[in-house]
Amino acid sequence: MPPQRRRPAARERCPASVPLVAAAHPPQVGAPQSCDLAIVGGGIVGLALAREMIRRNPRASVCVLEREAELGAHQSSHNSGVLHAGIYYTPGSLKAQLCVEGARELYRYCEARGIAYERCGKLIVASTSAELPGLRELQRRGAANGVQGLRWIDSVEIEALEPHARGVAALHSPTTGIVDFSAVTRAYADDVLEMGGTVSRGCAVSDARLVGRALRLTHTRGSTEARHVIFCAGAWADRLAVAAGADRSPRIIPVRGAYLRLAPERRHLVRSLIYPVPDPSLPFLGVHLSRDIHGEVLIGPTALIAAARDAYGLRRVRGRDLLDTLLWPGTWRMLARTWRTAATELRHAARPSSLLRVAARYVPELEDAQARPAFAGIRAQALGRDGRLIDDFVVSSTPRALHVRNAPSPAATSSLALARHVADEAERAFGLD
Repeated sequence: MPPQRRRPAARERCPASVPLVAAAHPPQVGAPQSCDLAIVGGGIVGLALAREMIRRNPRASVCVLEREAELGAHQSSHNSGVLHAGIYYTPGSLKAQLCVEGARELYRYCEARGIAYERCGKLIVASTSAELPGLRELQRRGAANGVQGLRWIDSVEIEALEPHARGVAALHSPTTGIVDFSAVTRAYADDVLEMGGTVSRGCAVSDARLVGRALRLTHTRGSTEARHVIFCAGAWADRLAVAAGADRSPRIIPVRGAYLRLAPERRHLVRSLIYPVPDPSLPFLGVHLSRDIHGEVLIGPTALIAAARDAYGLRRVRGRDLLDTLLWPGTWRMLARTWRTAATELRHAARPSSLLRVAARYVPELEDAQARPAFAGIRAQALGRDGRLIDDFVVSSTPRALHVRNAPSPAATSSLALARHVADEAERAFGLD
């Protein structure tokens, strides 16, 4: 492999001469009638876990059952492509541990597989002195989590790194990067197939029942009996956990995040990634500016409770999804605390130009810039009965099964480390021989 090209400051790219992973999906195959281990969910976490389990148990039959016609059709592909460094997360949490480990591993994986990435760096900007305590807390967390190279900079240094950004201080994270997570997902799928696993698309699992010493999974292509099952079902994780005998809490609440795309003639306003100091009471990072691996500059996202678990368009409503959200007591307890934030997000959804005004607090020239709608993603956010937004990864168990009940960002960044963690849990709960 040719050596990497080096750029000034903290920018580092995968060499352009290395081909990208092929965009084709694996050939369609039927779902097996039986297997040793079934992974439900063909997103980035499910496929990372499948390759990890096959690596540990090469003689076991492992199949991945994905509900959609394409792999990684939801959170794995509808995101800004930021490869996080691990700054925000509570020290000692799974997110803190697995993000730092996972980012390091994912950079190495992308290098080995020729997947385009860039260590472009990131600024978290305090636009007023009132935000400085929050910025100090992020600095403390980042240091506790082992984030490399994180440093406090002043307004002069902000302009040196991002000439159009303004703030009283910022944190600079040189190890934060960008990558195409869809390409990573496809590469994981290729690994699974090369290692002897099976990937079946168009297999929406609707039920899971114990049958002797196996779990019978009912899906749109029939049924599969597996000795053990690991559910990585994203927005549908709670339903399948309940079907397998788990508690109804936490409930998945779909949160729609929409992005704008900055007009090409104004992309020069953003060199890398520019983030605000987030609200510490919410597991969201606020409206930020991010340059993706293709050179586009994204502004967003919004954070609006959606009427469907796949509501990429605002008009999509699914009755069951909406009722699940409205009838969950945690929804109303959460809204009672966060109604001001909810009102702001409604305004952002109704008037996307308001996102520009928010971003202009730290890049003032955006005030009169042009942007157009880009895409929307759905965050599968776990919400407790008490109205608490669950901020860490959550893995639970039922007989013959493990359930990844909450895996929002930075799950893609953490995917290799998270897969290893879940595989360790699986070995403790059940083994494959």
